[in-house]
Amino acid sequence: MTAYFKQDGPVDGAALDGMAQGVLGRPVPRIEGLAKVTGTATYAAEYDVANLAEGVFVTATITRGVVKSIASEAARAMPGVLAVISEARMTTRAAQGTAGEAPEQEPQRVSYWGQPIALVVAETFEQARDAAKQLVVEYDADTGVALDPATATSEPQEDEAIDMGDLNAAMQAATYSVDMTVETEGHASAAMEPHAAIAAWEGDKLTVHASLQMLNYNISELADALDMDETNIRLVSAYVGGGFGSKLGISEDVVAAALASRELGRPVRVVMSRQQVFQCIMRRSETWQRLRLACDADGKLTGFGHQARVSNLPGETFAEPVLQSSHFLYAAPNRSLSMDLVRIHRMTAGSVRAPGEAVGMPALEMAMDELAEKAGIDPVAFRLRNIPDRDPEGNLPFTSHGLAECLRQGAEAFGWESGTRKPRHRREGEWWIGTGMASAARVHNASEAKARVRLTADGRAEVETDMTDIGTGTYTICAQIAGEMLGLPMDRVTVSLGDTDYPRGPGSGGSWGAPSIGSAVYLACKALRGQLAKRGNIDEADLVLKDGAVEGGRSVADLIGGEVLEEIGHYEPGTNEHDYTSSGFGAFFAEVRVNHWTGETRVDRMTGAFGFGRVLNEKTARSQCLGGITWSIGTALTEALHFDPRDGHLANPDLAEYHVPVHRDVREVEVLMLQERDPLASAIQAKGIGELGMCGGAGAIANAIYNACGVRLRQLPMTPDRVLACLRD
Repeated sequence: MTAYFKQDGPVDGAALDGMAQGVLGRPVPRIEGLAKVTGTATYAAEYDVANLAEGVFVTATITRGVVKSIASEAARAMPGVLAVISEARMTTRAAQGTAGEAPEQEPQRVSYWGQPIALVVAETFEQARDAAKQLVVEYDADTGVALDPATATSEPQEDEAIDMGDLNAAMQAATYSVDMTVETEGHASAAMEPHAAIAAWEGDKLTVHASLQMLNYNISELADALDMDETNIRLVSAYVGGGFGSKLGISEDVVAAALASRELGRPVRVVMSRQQVFQCIMRRSETWQRLRLACDADGKLTGFGHQARVSNLPGETFAEPVLQSSHFLYAAPNRSLSMDLVRIHRMTAGSVRAPGEAVGMPALEMAMDELAEKAGIDPVAFRLRNIPDRDPEGNLPFTSHGLAECLRQGAEAFGWESGTRKPRHRREGEWWIGTGMASAARVHNASEAKARVRLTADGRAEVETDMTDIGTGTYTICAQIAGEMLGLPMDRVTVSLGDTDYPRGPGSGGSWGAPSIGSAVYLACKALRGQLAKRGNIDEADLVLKDGAVEGGRSVADLIGGEVLEEIGHYEPGTNEHDYTSSGFGAFFAEVRVNHWTGETRVDRMTGAFGFGRVLNEKTARSQCLGGITWSIGTALTEALHFDPRDGHLANPDLAEYHVPVHRDVREVEVLMLQERDPLASAIQAKGIGELGMCGGAGAIANAIYNACGVRLRQLPMTPDRVLACLRD
């Protein structure tokens, strides 16, 4: 049976709050944690498959043009080599040809340096890798290719444009104003597990083990790429070693493994090298942002302007949503927001770690800090007096709004010294010491989700959904919700994820996973409670389940009576999405030290206070916040993609040269989580947390650098050379 709920209004949270088991919200350790730390959790490339062949990509060495020919005779003659497959056949319906045939097709076009153009398959990885080096590729390269986002052709994004009142007049009439630009470099997802896939056919049935985030969409994408019915495809992603947006869609490894396996009649594994992941999997766009803010003598915003420029490949529709939170975060009657998308030939730009707010919020918060200083108002107080009661553009109510409380609690926990602030007020030897803060916001989304929950004859619960766990704790929170609703200890709940043979979940992305799949599990369990209440002749509202039994009565197994009870929970967001503005909120506080002689910045401590509805697991939620703060440090100080201006190739395509924060960069971090309920956010009154923790944190660090040494930087990351240059000036 299916328990369906479409959320067109608030939900009553009494059911979850009134359960007796007491596992929900608690800091329960990850139920799959032991498997991961002992190496028994099987990731995409680790399945023990008999007769497995290995594939290695060959990538383009031009920026744009046509592949005229690929001389593969030498490679095919090498020991162990089984096939050389062109990229065109990996990405078009030419794959329909029978084994060994290459149907007529258009010449393969290259759109960026590093694009996969061929796959070499051999008996061993080493043989395939060596043979791949022997391919001789002839190109017809285009000239005059657009590589510089500052000069390339731009396209206005009309759906982002807002004009209310008269911003120019507000700027002229303002008591205080700022007009500044901020630039941020591009980012890589930098997930620990590289993109990998193992494909195997049984007749016309295809099974692919892959590292993917969104199986509910990925199965349709692969079916389209192979021109086959998705009912003949099974995707398995039981464990995913991080994604951060890079695995939202299928990538070349999945399609190439499937085609090679069909051609050879045996399983094929394709694992991208770290350099290939960096070179051809989506990047976060660099950004150029202009902020214009105006306020009156009391520190009330009268004008708000945010203009942005981002980039992508020609033909791609995604544009980094830099303005996402700017639309609703602060009130101002005169507003102007706009964004341009420029077309350049670098690898595809897409969703990377809190797309939009991760780079848009720091720029906004840097401008807010500068305006607060001009107005002579404490930065926390300045933000508090500009929080809107309703969405300032759509005039919609918020589902809940915890920013003010996050600011207050965060300031208290951090030890924020409110009042007049002056830069260069504290020095220890060669280090300037300073503090800064910033608001946090991340739009909340919910997505359609299904989950099956089964009560077995011995009174155990089994949860099944194709939802993935990319390291966020999905296994554990699903078990907690089921255990709470059905009155079962955690060791009597089994969770199976990441298999398209299960009901379709929402996928891991956009921070909607936990509230969406959690709602589906909740609905299935609520329906099972109804069945149990009926069998025990108890009113469902009076049913109290704990430790596998009805309180003061029969066991769950006894109520089941040797049968198996099963329900599918089906959650779907409804009119709430259009009737309200929904977001998680937070506040960051940072203390930094800046070296007077070298420009080096160290983050000594950070505090993050966050409000995101019901906390499902105190430990995993805190880990998500810690991770977000860590990425904030990377955005602020170290992370940047560097492209060669001559041909657009990525000059730092690995973790040796692309600098993510490491243990020594992340010192004292404190996380506060506001306990709140948002009955309009989801059926379980929870919002997403995964990305909120990095939305604005880099701005707090930038503001702390200014407070420390008097330097306001306009480029992120704020590397020592940039800091030092400003110090000298």
